[in-house]
Amino acid sequence: MWETIKRAFRLKELRKRIWVTLFLFILFRLGTYIPVAGIDRAAIQALVQKGGFLALLDLFSGGGFGNFSIFALSVIPYINASIILQLLTAVIPALERLAKEGEAGQKKMARYTRQLTVFLATLQAFSVVVMFQNYLVSTSILLKIVIVASLVAGSYIVLWLGEIMTEKGIGNGVSLIIFAGIVSRLPVGVIEMKQLYFAHSLGIGSIIGEILGMLILIVIVIFAYQAERRIPVQYAKRIVGRKVYGGQSTYIPLRLVQAGVLPIIFAVSVMMFPQTLGQFWPTSWFTLHIATPFFGNPSGFRYNLIYFGLIVFFTYFYTSLTYDPIKLGDDLQKYGGFIPGIRPGMRTAEYIAGVLNKIVLPTSIFLGLVAIVPNLIFRNMAVSAFVFGGTSVLIIIGVSLETVREIEAYLLMRHYKGFLK
Repeated sequence: MWETIKRAFRLKELRKRIWVTLFLFILFRLGTYIPVAGIDRAAIQALVQKGGFLALLDLFSGGGFGNFSIFALSVIPYINASIILQLLTAVIPALERLAKEGEAGQKKMARYTRQLTVFLATLQAFSVVVMFQNYLVSTSILLKIVIVASLVAGSYIVLWLGEIMTEKGIGNGVSLIIFAGIVSRLPVGVIEMKQLYFAHSLGIGSIIGEILGMLILIVIVIFAYQAERRIPVQYAKRIVGRKVYGGQSTYIPLRLVQAGVLPIIFAVSVMMFPQTLGQFWPTSWFTLHIATPFFGNPSGFRYNLIYFGLIVFFTYFYTSLTYDPIKLGDDLQKYGGFIPGIRPGMRTAEYIAGVLNKIVLPTSIFLGLVAIVPNLIFRNMAVSAFVFGGTSVLIIIGVSLETVREIEAYLLMRHYKGFLK
């Protein structure tokens, strides 16, 4: 990995992309310290430090929620909008056709996603105002409108930064912004552990045990992200004129964690949504019997059980979007390829689908367990389960490895371009 990074800095164009990404990281971090006027931020910070739903929001916003900055909502509205549209694409034929129309269709889908993002950001901003109305310096309607407008504008700016990062930087901008937010909270978690140690609330044995557990977890997660199942493929020989083409053996690489970090990010976003709706009707049946007991305590058993189920669902969902066994089987048959012992066409598609199912099931269970077990372990400890939890580890490692793959792919592409020139 370090060799890849060194090679990347030697290439002028790629070096420029890395500097653009780092510059946008700095802008994002500065935005988390620009406060929204008219609210008692010290009281909000105290509520965040108590943990629960607000601490999770603060983690994903890189501390922006605790500071009640213009970036308090971060990319959460955009992620929720993406989830809704992708689920609708799977059930509405018109959206499915639009998504398959190439670049023009993708642009329209991106525009719909932005519009839905603004709507959801407005909804979540209103819920935040309702939640913290007792901490406002004034009860005027104008102040509430200013707060909502500031939060919606901040969320759209973060989305804009992510799109620029994707276009002119390296990797997926939204994932990198979440990555930057989580990494920025790591020093806070270390300081928290230090304070607990000197206050005798946390022994040296607990700290060592947590560090060892983190190292073991990191090794296991890296191994899972790098692992792949290789399906052997043989290409038949073809005679064109006096030349013989084909006849070589290769393989189809199926990564164990095919969907990357998206199942984790989307599952967390879905878990936040009921609490957002609950702020509008704090005494309703939905809030008292659904939102609060099932989604209000990220260290609770019911919360983590639902969280586990969502990770399994989104792992299957995104793997199905990434790989289409029927199309893959048709492409193999079209170019004269076949899997030894398997008939071309539909039988090949069924075989690939079976292999994917065998991969996805243990992978989804693994991701779910890695995400929830630290939450359940830390719920009786004074250390935050979020900063050092499985969700943070999965996102940090997943985004890091995906970014390195993006850099390697770019280096390989530049290598071939230089060779052709």
